[in-house]
Amino acid sequence: MAGAALLAPTALPAVTVSQPRTEPVARRATPVSAAELLAEVRDCAPVSHGRYRKDRGSPATVPVCGTRDAVFWKADMDIDCDGRPGRHCNARTDPYFSAATAFAQSDGRPLSSERLPFVVVPAPSAVWDYRAHGVRGGSVAAVVHRDRVRYGVVGDTGPADIIGEASYAMAEALGIDPDPHGGGTSSDVTYIVFRNSRVTPIEDHRAAVTAGERLARRFVDGG
Repeated sequence: MAGAALLAPTALPAVTVSQPRTEPVARRATPVSAAELLAEVRDCAPVSHGRYRKDRGSPATVPVCGTRDAVFWKADMDIDCDGRPGRHCNARTDPYFSAATAFAQSDGRPLSSERLPFVVVPAPSAVWDYRAHGVRGGSVAAVVHRDRVRYGVVGDTGPADIIGEASYAMAEALGIDPDPHGGGTSSDVTYIVFRNSRVTPIEDHRAAVTAGERLARRFVDGG
């Protein structure tokens, strides 16, 4: 009996195995669609004291409209190739090329229109002064063309009587011909600039996209 007792297996105490704690997966907000943004800017409450031309010599038909959170306009897209010269934007490719932009990047150099998606606002005038409506260099912008939405910043100013212009990089992102000499599109572009927003540094496009997605979602959700 003693030998049998020695040979009997000894029962081990039960061991509780703790399962690793899993954190809930954060859900990424659904990107705002072109249709959602266009629905929000269907009606226009003008904030400009008059209208703009799309091109030199054309009739003035485009007002700047506003809501509590944004200003917007619907126009064509001319190509801004100004700023730091590159392979696509230089005095040879663009007959109206300027090596300067109204707003500079963090190191003091002009913006690169062929690398940075940005929009152009008209220079301040009696028709409209963007500065009085929470818009400045680096303000976050959403641009809609057909079913595409792309985000960028306010990066340059243009003629005081013309509206509807964006950088080479913005046009390319929207599937619009970015050639500064003959490119662009004659219609179907909506520009939305979110009031009192700003990307710092202005050349941080990833930050512009992140902020743009957040502001666009708040805009269409009425928040």
